[in-house]
Parts: sequence; C-alpha cells; structure tokens
Amino acid sequence: MPNSPVVPTVRRRRLGTTLKRLRNAAGLTLEEAAAAMGWNGPKMSKIENAAQTIRPSDVAGLLKAYGINDAEVHTALENLAKDAGKKGWWQTYSGLVSASYADYMSLESDAEQICEWSPLLIPGLLQSAAYAREAITGITLSRTPEEVAALAEVRLARQSVLTRPSNPLELWAIIHEAALRQRFAVRPATMREQLRKLLDAAEMPNVTVQLLPLDATVHPGVLGGFSLATFARPTPDVVLLENLSGATYVEGDDAAPFAKAFERIRATALPVEDSLARITEMEEGHRK
Repeated sequence: MPNSPVVPTVRRRRLGTTLKRLRNAAGLTLEEAAAAMGWNGPKMSKIENAAQTIRPSDVAGLLKAYGINDAEVHTALENLAKDAGKKGWWQTYSGLVSASYADYMSLESDAEQICEWSPLLIPGLLQSAAYAREAITGITLSRTPEEVAALAEVRLARQSVLTRPSNPLELWAIIHEAALRQRFAVRPATMREQLRKLLDAAEMPNVTVQLLPLDATVHPGVLGGFSLATFARPTPDVVLLENLSGATYVEGDDAAPFAKAFERIRATALPVEDSLARITEMEEGHRK
C-alpha cells in the first residue's frame, strides 16, 4: 500500500518557510542544499513546501550546512520538526474540530505572544463559559446543542496556554467597545459575567486588554479582525484571518503589515488603565 501523503500542517509550513529563508540567506540553491545532505533537489523542495517530513537530526544537518551555529535557532527548529506531526489534546474532539481550527490551536500552544484585534467578539482565550456557548450558538449554522457544548469546552480548554507553568502565552487583546455592548436574550447575565472575566484576566501579568471606543478615529482595523502569533526566533510570524468560509493563514514576510496595523490600532485604542476603567463601568452598569 502506498504511503499516505504528508499533510502540510501549519507547523510544517512554518518550518519549511524558515528553512527556505535560511537557505536563501546562506546563498545556496535547492540542489546545493540537497547535495550537502546527500538528497536530491525534489526532496529538498518538498520539505520547504511542507509536503515531506524532516527529522530533527536532518534539520541540524541543514543548519550546519547553512553555517548556523546559534544554539537557540537549532533548538527551536529541531523542536518544530519533532512536533510537526504531533497531536494535541484537541484530537479528542476530532469529529468537531476542523483541520484549520486544529492548526490554530497548535499555533497557540507554540506561540510566545498573540496580538489580537477583535472588532466583533470577545477573543476566545478570554471568553467565559456562558459567552462561549451563546457565541457559538449564534455564529454556527448547523450545530446541535451537544456539539455547541463540546465546542465551548474546547474554547475554554484553549485558555490553559495563559496559565501553563512554563512560559505562559503573552496575550495582547484589543477589543472594540461594540463587542462589549451586545445583548443575549436567552441569558441576560451573560455579558456581565463576561466583563468580569475580562477584568479578572487583565490582572494576569501576561495578559493585556485594551478597548477601542465607539468614537475612535479611522484605523487599519476597520478592514477586519485578525490574530498575530509570534514565536521563538527564527520562525516567522503567522496571522489568522477568519470568516464564514473558514480560516486563512498569512505567513512569513506577508505577516509584516499586520504587525504595523496592530501598532496603529493599539495607538488608537484607549490606554490600558482607561480601558479597564471603562470595562469596570460597563460591568457595574449591568448590576443595576
């Protein structure tokens, strides 16, 4: 039986993109890099295009051929190769979780920082249980109540990256004020609890929350929300864009404009202290 084709996961794409960039920086062609490893050119091309796996020891060999002796670079890329096909806890929900969603959760687990601009919803890493259920119910078009409950469990489980003992994820979330003024007919207390969750999360040293007010000036974020994930060097940034048709990833140099856009949005938003004061005021208003 022929071998199954390798699935180009986002981890493999990150690794391939990085290896290609390092090869180009070393001034080597595909054929020259392959020859240094005793391979043929097509194999090297498949690795760089995430269509073939590569062993951590071979990553080390390539880096040596590229003249890279930095221990941190070796460790980061060898670990990425080791984890490229690794299954995460979310595989338990494989019947519900799409491949693109699973890819994003692998990004969250690998990332050092995520900068998220969220104009319409509270970011998933900051959602309360009730908000997650209501949001998923409202957004999805064909999910049963049981599936909604399971997807809400997944969303809450993702939040463990913020509290993991070693190198917890740094999250900088900018949320439009309009997202905090939504109403939930089934359970009116949902938003009050969600606002409290935001305030509690903002007390964590690795979580920053900013609010973009309704009367803000025009900024790049009017074109839509995005999540920008950054990793240990030298792996490139990855941006997630979402819509009804699914998820789109923007990787490598193409992610640079999103970093600039996030800085512009951050400058347009309320300062952190003013943001938390506004959220507190809104949360107190729900108690009346």
